[in-house]
Amino acid sequence: MIIGIGTDMIEIHRIKKACQNSRFIERVYTELERTKYLTYVQKLAGNFAVKEAVVKVLGTGFGKIEPREIEVLRNEKGKPYVVLYGNAQEQQRQLGIQSFHVSITNTNEYAMAFVIGEG
Repeated sequence: MIIGIGTDMIEIHRIKKACQNSRFIERVYTELERTKYLTYVQKLAGNFAVKEAVVKVLGTGFGKIEPREIEVLRNEKGKPYVVLYGNAQEQQRQLGIQSFHVSITNTNEYAMAFVIGEG
């Protein structure tokens, strides 16, 4: 059963500019995301869009949940997936979400994400 859906689109140049500030990077991305994707601005933008889409699925926005509590990774074939921590994980549990389905697409200018929470 679908518990929630979320989508987001971000201009890649905004993430590129924001990533010039190390505090932004540390506040938004987990250590593993920084290790894997710091040199790939399109992936960082896609990850940011996923984080926004996930908080929409959870119905909280970033008021209750920190962006670093949502980790966006890719499997060996490039399929994105999320790992939640802290308040995000607790909200997932409360809503009964057992899995997330994540899709990211981008152009040279935009990154867009679509997320479904299933329970």
